[in-house]
Amino acid sequence: MSVQDEFTLDFARPERIGLEEAVFAAGKSPAQIDAILAAAEERGARFLVTRLDPERFAALRYRDRLDYCPVSRTAFFGEARRVEGPARIAIVAAGTSDVPVAREAERTLAYQGRATTLIADVGVAGLWRLTRRIEEIRAHPVVICAAGMDAALPSVLGGLVAGAVIAVPTSVGYGVAEGGRAALDAVLASCAPGIAVVNIDNGYGAACAALRLLHAAARLAEASR
Repeated sequence: MSVQDEFTLDFARPERIGLEEAVFAAGKSPAQIDAILAAAEERGARFLVTRLDPERFAALRYRDRLDYCPVSRTAFFGEARRVEGPARIAIVAAGTSDVPVAREAERTLAYQGRATTLIADVGVAGLWRLTRRIEEIRAHPVVICAAGMDAALPSVLGGLVAGAVIAVPTSVGYGVAEGGRAALDAVLASCAPGIAVVNIDNGYGAACAALRLLHAAARLAEASR
């Protein structure tokens, strides 16, 4: 079996669901990633690559063709889409340690041409930092919130903003934080109604959820005309 037999690309996904396929690099060898990018190149396709660690990136043949961000561990392959505003999605990171997950969401949305506003280090340990920027956050119809440890910030935002709140529990924290499990349980048990929750550290999934919300809103607006 050749490397090319180990994957089947889904070029029709945007027509079906409005979201392009992404390459999840974790668990894939550099040879597999290179083969996927070569197949995309043959079709003139673009790709978003996620969870691409620096060591794996350095081993790629296609590394000079990638727009790579080591903080978010994401890469763009192919012609970049122009990012257009105004920003309708706020990405809020509770702490600086949550920024890599927030950046994954930001880069996923930038790949789709969506402008965002990133607001970092406004967690509950210093609520004055959040209150100082709460009106800025409220101006966005969709809010993605990345938070680890006790993940209290999504619940706080759920009680302060009218827009959709998508919580991303992160694996940040000591001991009983259990690699993000405590954060996941906390947001699932939140008293703030209507918070959506994605898996631990899944900034990409949160960005896709935000895109689905905006696509649905656009379809409703079009249908009402």
